[in-house]
Amino acid sequence: MATFNVHCGVDGWGRPYDLEGACRLLDADVLVLQEAWTPREGPGIVHRLGEALGYNVITRPFAPGWLFRPSPDDPARASWGPKPWTRARTIRVIKRRARADRARVSGPTGTSSANGSHASSAAVATARGRTRVPPRFQPGTWGLSVLTRIPVAAVEVLDLGKLRIDPVRREAVVLTVHHGGPGRRPVTIVGTHMSHLTDGSPLQYRRLVRFFPADNVIVAGDMNVPGFLLRAMLPGCRRVVRCRTWPAWRPAIQSDHILATPDLAARARGEVVPAARGSDHLAVRAQFSFS
Repeated sequence: MATFNVHCGVDGWGRPYDLEGACRLLDADVLVLQEAWTPREGPGIVHRLGEALGYNVITRPFAPGWLFRPSPDDPARASWGPKPWTRARTIRVIKRRARADRARVSGPTGTSSANGSHASSAAVATARGRTRVPPRFQPGTWGLSVLTRIPVAAVEVLDLGKLRIDPVRREAVVLTVHHGGPGRRPVTIVGTHMSHLTDGSPLQYRRLVRFFPADNVIVAGDMNVPGFLLRAMLPGCRRVVRCRTWPAWRPAIQSDHILATPDLAARARGEVVPAARGSDHLAVRAQFSFS
């Protein structure tokens, strides 16, 4: 299985990258994708992936947002996106242009106002308020998707709640899968995208842990917590992969994790996969064997 924060399928300037090729390279039976984008009109990126790669798709929208659409006339840039010290200024410029364009735009009414404090770049922003959508923005929703090509016995959505600081309500998708012959216990697979530690995510981890069965559990996602803290957050689970994953161009911390209960972790092999030059995260993949 694998987990990958796809950054809505675009880089920091809003330029699409080869997400299908990245997921094909991962070649996972269960694929957990964070920040999956679904436009207001038409299919989302994960549904196109499901059709192209033969996955069943379970997707949960987290929040409305805007996706910045670059112009063909924009200058070619080798960097992933705006530098951290200019990103807030870039978002302010986008908001100012959006307000200027608002009077000239006719069309559907949608949510707006790029919220720089919760945007990972100028290209993707959580939306607030109500206004008309400027021409260079695509309205839609971003959220969590779990893609699977193995039989699933049951699917459950676990509400992790909305924290006071985080404007996004978080969830976890829980799959129950059977492996092998009769008499074997099912495996519980949990895919999620947690709030940041500074937003108070320990409250969400408590809700998540209370749901866990005693064993045969695999957890995957962008946990927004460094690896050394996960031992306290998810007692009873061990990290299968230990490597820095963010930011992709010069990884400093591990934000993306696959964990499992000790019996499964002991028979697992994990690795970090630089799946695509587009997202600000590296993908994480693990192979589990069942005796």
